[in-house]
Amino acid sequence: MLALQGAFLEHVQMLESLGVQGVEVRLPEQLKDLDGLVIPGGESTAITKLMHHYHLTDPLRELASRGIPIFGTCAGLIVLAKHLTANNVETLGLMDITVARNAFGRQLDSFEAEIDVPALGKALFKAVFIRAPIIEKVGTGVEVLAKLENGTIVAARQDKLLVTAFHPELSGDARFHRYFLDIIKDKRH
Repeated sequence: MLALQGAFLEHVQMLESLGVQGVEVRLPEQLKDLDGLVIPGGESTAITKLMHHYHLTDPLRELASRGIPIFGTCAGLIVLAKHLTANNVETLGLMDITVARNAFGRQLDSFEAEIDVPALGKALFKAVFIRAPIIEKVGTGVEVLAKLENGTIVAARQDKLLVTAFHPELSGDARFHRYFLDIIKDKRH
């Protein structure tokens, strides 16, 4: 769990509810022996500045290059993206997606939506959007996992990278975290 800023505690609690110990990562040496990493929602500019300050940027890229699964939610999605429509944040550039930050507006414009995520089963998923980004475009090898009714892409996967534009840790529904744990289990085998 990248624990520099944002909603990392909620992710730790969700993972612990699934019987997995969440480790809070703040320094490069804490990346050793991880099976997977969550980059939580929060403020993408703050997260990327803190990653740079604590010399985590290159070690995180190295982690991904070794095939360690990474799950980015909301700001974490921005951090993983290769392309931003307004490129004022240095991202990790790992996932072949183009992202628009704060695409739904300000904090007051936050909302919840029931979305269809076939990879998680038939039941709809209650997605919590808080100053959320959207995925405007996906590259080759990126699988779209969920869209809003208007066609806006809000969840995707590229190999061992998983992203959501919303906060699954606030939904009370552990299916996205379980899906991420399945990606980790597949990596081990």
